[in-house]
Amino acid sequence: VILTALRRLGEASKADLARVANLTNNTAGQIVRELEDQRLVRPVGKRTGSRGQPATLLCLNPEGAYAIGVKLGRRSLDALLVDFSGEVIGRRHQERPFPLPEEALELVLGEVRQLMAMVPDGREDGLAGLGLAIPYNLGSWARELGLSPSASQAWNIFDIGAHVRRSLRMPVFVENDGTAVAVAELFQGHGRQIDDFICVYIGTATGGGLVLGGQYRRGLTGNAADIGLMPTGPSRLATAPAPKGPLDILLNRASIAALIRHLHGNGVAVRSHDELDAAIAEHVGLIDEWLDDCIDALVLPLMAMARLLDVAAIVVDGDLPRELVGRIIAGLEPRLAGAAPESRPPPELRLGTVGPGAAAVGAALLPLHLNYSPSHELLIGH
Repeated sequence: VILTALRRLGEASKADLARVANLTNNTAGQIVRELEDQRLVRPVGKRTGSRGQPATLLCLNPEGAYAIGVKLGRRSLDALLVDFSGEVIGRRHQERPFPLPEEALELVLGEVRQLMAMVPDGREDGLAGLGLAIPYNLGSWARELGLSPSASQAWNIFDIGAHVRRSLRMPVFVENDGTAVAVAELFQGHGRQIDDFICVYIGTATGGGLVLGGQYRRGLTGNAADIGLMPTGPSRLATAPAPKGPLDILLNRASIAALIRHLHGNGVAVRSHDELDAAIAEHVGLIDEWLDDCIDALVLPLMAMARLLDVAAIVVDGDLPRELVGRIIAGLEPRLAGAAPESRPPPELRLGTVGPGAAAVGAALLPLHLNYSPSHELLIGH
């Protein structure tokens, strides 16, 4: 509990930690001394500006442990090595649109081995494990995401998490990429100020994660707050495939796959992240068309989630330029206000603090959190 509190707060005194953990000051002090002996906690300075003796501030010791996080997506792979405080000390990136499972497995294992070599000398035994963030059901929604039938079929029968576990001699924690984004925000972003929020992340598909009571929530199948599959109205863009019924799903409209499809349908080729950034800057009219459709698609799912879960805020982020994510939020705010029922204000929207790569950051934090979590025995199997 003390370590989890420090991971969220960043810095705290023994008295702060005693209040958070509902312990006496003496008990909290004894636990802190034990954590200092284990090199997991260290003093960071004195609190200034208050009366009396300045309190010693504590933080996580960066050298206490290390972890690797990998976010495997449908178009790219991001891999990070972080220290115990969550600071990134090694980073890798590759772009591979819709790799087949065996290729993706080799990519993951290759990047993990590269990052393992970056662990400081003499601290190899401090590697707490690997967090792997992946979109669940990677072979699904082939029509909406432009996945080939062969790749779709191959992914539907391939458990990459199980293959990674068999190939590595370290604990491996697998989580939905949307949930991994929520983990990153919980420990390094808005979760340091609020206990209840939803994360919406616009990537190749659109995903989400949920934090309630200062804890991230997985749900029965690990798909809690998977907003990309929530129903919404049909797209108004001619480049969008017609829905199978009267309603569409959000990821078919509010996603990078939908944006690239709209660009392709209008003669603009996009094969990499750099090309997408260039197209966003150059083809303003096409971007505005997708943006309007994306915002329209988000209104009802966000309103439904806000009413159902009664959270403090909805955090919006994505693998898009920050300015474009900001425009999505700015466009949503008046539409949500107009759709809000009487006596129920629209949900507060916040720009994500972690930005592109948030899922990889959350994945890397998973081994550091779960190995020292109050719910360790319940969560260790995921």
